[in-house]
Amino acid sequence: MTSAADLDVRTTAGAVCGREEGGLGVFRGIPFAEPPVGEARFQAPRPARSWEGVREAYAFGPPPPQESGFQGRATAVEQPTGDDWLTVNVWTPAADPAARRPVMVWIYGGAYKLGHAGSPGYDAQHLARAGDVVVVTLNYRVGIEGFALLEGAPANRGLLDQVAALEWVRDNITAFGGDPEQVTVFGESAGAGSVASLLAMPSARGLFRRAVAQSMPVTYFSAELARDIAVEFGKEAGLAATADALAAVDPRELPSVGERLSLRMSEYDDRWGRVAHTATPFSPVVDGEVLPCTPWEALAAGAGREVELLVGHNRDEYRLFLALADRLGKATEEQAAAALRTFAAGPDGERAYRAAFPDATPAGLHERVQTDWLFSVPSQRLAEAQVVGGGRAHLYELTWPAPVFGGALGACHGLDIPLLFGTYEADLGALIFMGAGVPPEAKALTARFQSAWTAFARTGDPGWPAYEVASGRLTQILDVEPEVRPYPEEVTRRLWEAYDIRALPLLK
Repeated sequence: MTSAADLDVRTTAGAVCGREEGGLGVFRGIPFAEPPVGEARFQAPRPARSWEGVREAYAFGPPPPQESGFQGRATAVEQPTGDDWLTVNVWTPAADPAARRPVMVWIYGGAYKLGHAGSPGYDAQHLARAGDVVVVTLNYRVGIEGFALLEGAPANRGLLDQVAALEWVRDNITAFGGDPEQVTVFGESAGAGSVASLLAMPSARGLFRRAVAQSMPVTYFSAELARDIAVEFGKEAGLAATADALAAVDPRELPSVGERLSLRMSEYDDRWGRVAHTATPFSPVVDGEVLPCTPWEALAAGAGREVELLVGHNRDEYRLFLALADRLGKATEEQAAAALRTFAAGPDGERAYRAAFPDATPAGLHERVQTDWLFSVPSQRLAEAQVVGGGRAHLYELTWPAPVFGGALGACHGLDIPLLFGTYEADLGALIFMGAGVPPEAKALTARFQSAWTAFARTGDPGWPAYEVASGRLTQILDVEPEVRPYPEEVTRRLWEAYDIRALPLLK
């Protein structure tokens, strides 16, 4: 880290000291809530206590307790430790209260069980500099701490953490040079699911003006399903599924409970249905209070009418998960048939998919139906719901293939993160660009991503037409040669057209 000067800014809780780095003011690890431990464990976030003097904001706060890594793969980044999980970080072109720049608030993904705003892949310096915007990243509770539905605790604590962080932005961002009236929330995967949830949450209303959902997952749990999963967490820990009982387990030891359950979720196929065949037992819960209904229902009813929406997905989302499991291109006919029976829409789904994609291999069908169910359908339908509810939406699809393995990963899940942040050698970028270098096309796409995303944050217009059914559902295709054309996954859209996306149920 190179620093030329210290920068002092006063927040509502006290003064913080950041550093000038490459022409930006950077502030790390600012508490927006009290550490959620002790009496605050499993409760809604509480406002951060005031402090005397000037607090150093040089280092990221510690990540929330979480599993070792996706599908058991340990993360290579050494993380700070401690209980101050709920912190924000700010990159600003100038900490000038008169500047009133657009503000972009990033919410990380990670299957609702992983993630940390201090991950190198989320270094926001390039985005802030390219778009002349203020960028905020935040930590929120994940796994059992943030999403398990426990007796004696509010639902969706991870989402409530995000609301608290947005309230901090509202109350403090002016001092960092941002405009609290021009806030855009943006996130990928579970972060996009969080963004969509915020659109549906009464407690988040008025805290942001625009929203960007990148690769939004379909998984939202009914309360009945979430309670049943929580009971299994308790059994795995040898305790009741209550906040009081689980609070007896050290927060750093509790993630192993969720990890063990994740490894045997397929045993619960008869009760949990599709969820039993995913990689995570965590998702936002439609509890009727914190989250009254799913985002699709909320937007169709007009909840997002005052918020401009940018939403999209990558063409080959599911290939990343297959590659991580060393199963890319290896699915048998039996595995393809099982995936089609599990994930395709309706009782006739398997036949419909085979008819719609007659030349697809078993591996192709296996991948296609999971990409569609998990990411592409929910993303496209979110745009549709926003328009039905009287709001404005813009849709995109990333089709540029990652260069690693000769392009075999395609436009996989997570490819948009290093392209947006320009962090090609960090986190997922290190996998996607591993040994292949960073081609000029990637850098051109980064410039395109950053220009469109920051333009949207500034004006509500990313540079292509709004999504409208009457005009053919025009979509921005992000590739070496970008183009705007009717939604390219029309075959999939028609397969799922009659499917009613709802909170996932408990089967019995």
